[in-house]
Amino acid sequence: MAAQRQGWDKLSPAQQWLLGSTLGLEPAAPGARPAKLTADGKWALNLRAARQFHAREGHLRPARKHVERLDVDGAEVDIKLGMFLDNTRRRADKLTPERRAELDQLSMRW
Repeated sequence: MAAQRQGWDKLSPAQQWLLGSTLGLEPAAPGARPAKLTADGKWALNLRAARQFHAREGHLRPARKHVERLDVDGAEVDIKLGMFLDNTRRRADKLTPERRAELDQLSMRW
């Protein structure tokens, strides 16, 4: 439904009417669209989740389906930490030395 609210101006008048009358949806407020994260922004967010998990649990071995909840500017954001770490292990040869070092500081199991 968020996609319809964000792309309200791309919907036909009939679609807008149906969404408004049946579901009570309205167009999103101007400027309400969340900014897209860059690759570096995504990395920073995932690393922050990894640091939070490590500080709480004392290790960096979450289950593959583990989701870490972060507070980002007052909003709760769910980070799929287990999947991120599993995918990072699989692509370890493509990581920059800096990123690998950041995870090594958290005792990353490669």
